[in-house]
Amino acid sequence: MERQYQDIFDEIQEVFGASKLQPAQYSALALAYIGDAVYDLIIRTIVIDLGAGHVKNFHRMTSAVVKAESQAQLVKVLEDRLTEEETAYFRRGRNAKSATSAKNASIVDYRIATGFEALVGYWYLTHQMDRAMHLIREGLIETGQMPQKAK
Repeated sequence: MERQYQDIFDEIQEVFGASKLQPAQYSALALAYIGDAVYDLIIRTIVIDLGAGHVKNFHRMTSAVVKAESQAQLVKVLEDRLTEEETAYFRRGRNAKSATSAKNASIVDYRIATGFEALVGYWYLTHQMDRAMHLIREGLIETGQMPQKAK
């Protein structure tokens, strides 16, 4: 059974006005910017649902999953499952020249993570969150990154 996710993007556009831009018109770094926020929200939602207690624990668990190195690992297991179009958006993000540099990651992982965030931004802006959720869940499980309660 396919699960339906409420489309927050539509709600935002309804209340604040729709963008005149199509996803292909956004720069790769703009896609990564929104994708970073969307991915962070996904992971924060998973973490808070675990009832991990203190905000310090929420932050620690979330940071471990959203860091560039973890995102790069996720992409490695998902790459063969991406469509040609998804791969193109990932590559656009990965190859984008950012004004910022990696703080705690290799430049390779940082660029791969930027590509992943651009892909998440593409999924969000094209209303493909069912696909995003499916692939992200698979990737988190296969890489052993799915947040879990401490044992």
